[in-house]
Amino acid sequence: MDGQPVRSICIFCGSSPGSSPVYAEAARRLVRRLVEQGASLVYGGSRIGLMNVVAETALQAGGRIVGVIPKSLVDREIAHRGLSELHVTDGISERKRLMEELADAFVALPGGFGTFEELAEVLSWAQLGLHDKPCGLLNTGGFYDPLVALFDRAVEAGFLRSASRSLALVDAEPEALAERLLSAPRKRFDRWGPEP
Repeated sequence: MDGQPVRSICIFCGSSPGSSPVYAEAARRLVRRLVEQGASLVYGGSRIGLMNVVAETALQAGGRIVGVIPKSLVDREIAHRGLSELHVTDGISERKRLMEELADAFVALPGGFGTFEELAEVLSWAQLGLHDKPCGLLNTGGFYDPLVALFDRAVEAGFLRSASRSLALVDAEPEALAERLLSAPRKRFDRWGPEP
């Protein structure tokens, strides 16, 4: 519902750590700031890659973190067993649906195809007015520069409205992005309304 405060942040990120320690350090800074501000976290439930960094940082900071993981990945023994709460779903689609329900906002850290797909889906849903939740990208070390340029190119080419483009909150500084997500107004987007 429009106007509700952001209390729970869903974090999308890689099941790999990345090739540079800057990715893990930025993830730690973001998570610490969110926990300091009283936000609970939702993530993919894994104990590997950046996902494990997110979970361990939240737990060490005394935060609440909820994992959502498909049974097929639990069976491969990659589920984090020390979380505040762990939901096991039948598949990926149910996982994404539950993560969306549990969160008041979304943020994508660096990652691969899964992270890109999750980010695109929540941005698309926001554009269609299916939710009113803020969506952010943590642009660590310029990781998302090509994607942000693609967003801008889509506006220039007439495939994306400027108002739709503004749904993606982009910041390279973890603390600044945390504050933007927590303070962003929740207002349902009108895809077919006049351009502001």
